[in-house]
Amino acid sequence: MKKITSLFISLSLLLIASASIACEYPKRVVLPNGNSATKEDMIMGQLGVKEYVASMEIYLECIVEEEKQAREAIADLTPELEQEREDVLNKKYNAAVDEMERVAAQFNAEVQAYKAKEEG
Repeated sequence: MKKITSLFISLSLLLIASASIACEYPKRVVLPNGNSATKEDMIMGQLGVKEYVASMEIYLECIVEEEKQAREAIADLTPELEQEREDVLNKKYNAAVDEMERVAAQFNAEVQAYKAKEEG
């Protein structure tokens, strides 16, 4: 009976911890088309990218904190499970960083297209 109660308490803590944080992956920003955008469109695009990056940084902090709290709530975390959880966290974290870099690179390409249009 003690094991069932202990398991129930551990699961309850885990659910409470995950519900209290609930990291939300940011919506990807819509980038302007540099070939047809106005200056205002490009400025709004830049602001959108900055907001997206800031939201993504909050998401990254959140998933790290969420994992920390989840690990603290699990009573008997084996080294194998801990490594598995670390690997999953690293994959999520790295995928989000890669996405931020892709968005920045795509926006920079649109800026170059805009500048080429303005010069030509």
